[in-house]
Amino acid sequence: MRNLFMKAVAVGAVTMLALGATACSNERDGQGGGAASAKGFAADSLIGVAMPSKTSENWVLAGDLFVNGLKEAGFKADVQYAGASTTVADQQAQISAMVTKGAKVIVIGATDAAQLATQVKQAKESGATVIAYDRLITNTADVDYYIAYDNFEVGQLQGKALLEGMKAKKPKGPWTIELFSGSPDDNNSAVFFNGAMDVLKPLIEKGDVVVGSGQTTVKQTAIQGWKAENAQQRMDSLLTSTYNGGKTLDGVLSPNDTLARAILTSIKGAGKPLPVVTGQDSEVESVKSIVAGQQYSTINKDTRKLVAETINMVKALQEGAAPQVNDTKSYNNGVKVVPAYLLPPVIVTKANAAEAYANDPKLAALTK
Repeated sequence: MRNLFMKAVAVGAVTMLALGATACSNERDGQGGGAASAKGFAADSLIGVAMPSKTSENWVLAGDLFVNGLKEAGFKADVQYAGASTTVADQQAQISAMVTKGAKVIVIGATDAAQLATQVKQAKESGATVIAYDRLITNTADVDYYIAYDNFEVGQLQGKALLEGMKAKKPKGPWTIELFSGSPDDNNSAVFFNGAMDVLKPLIEKGDVVVGSGQTTVKQTAIQGWKAENAQQRMDSLLTSTYNGGKTLDGVLSPNDTLARAILTSIKGAGKPLPVVTGQDSEVESVKSIVAGQQYSTINKDTRKLVAETINMVKALQEGAAPQVNDTKSYNNGVKVVPAYLLPPVIVTKANAAEAYANDPKLAALTK
């Protein structure tokens, strides 16, 4: 069962208002369809790709894959990253420039999902198709498609991994945890968090899981800019305020690997026993940490597959066909339900790392 409303309310500030309401699993019919008119365009057309700043390994990898993959498919590629400041102004200017250059499709990994409506409208008015990549673009009718791993399921898997890891170390509860969420300007942050809370909240209400600090909302747990130093600072503060006596921290819900490593650095620095810490993105240093028995889990969202499927969307549009989607109900961006193509995420722990990364030579080598 999936709470469809929780995906929709990831738009804006609503975070935990509907954790009790459930609805049936979203449609996965594999059928083509969507809002963009399929007229086709020249095979050597310009395709714009606007990425956020290089805050994680996967964004860097995605950019490289788009450059090479689009060129191999016969397109001209214009791949841009927002500046290191993570402000949206860079990306707004880059998208506008792609429109001016005549890009037929613009793929956007949003720096700030709520502040691109003007640029997306410009793209649509120019005749371009807009694909939201990994992060849903909100509050606009002008985004045509959304492609991502199922991010609500990512959160659910993180919540389950946290519980399983804590039970393995301490078979009987209650377990004391802390919660971290991602940057508030990233639409996915609330989706990850709500997915995890779909698993954790019933146990919190029963008293089997206790949030030591009492901080249980996205606003209280958010890490601006997904920056490691911000996560480490918050963990330092939590250790001082809540765990400076004999109180034991059993687990930490971390939404990604970068923050997970920062959280672990804080705990190590305080001389505290390492709790179960989740993550996401299968970053090299975190895979090493998992194999070494420190970080407990990550999520494998193979960027190669996500980029490949995005390029397949572009190819379909070039041929005048409607791209394949498998969810036409769940992703309400505040103005419209955006047709989506979702890929399944995979939870990775030390126990299954070798199997999970068997088809990724770089990561597979770390598990041997």
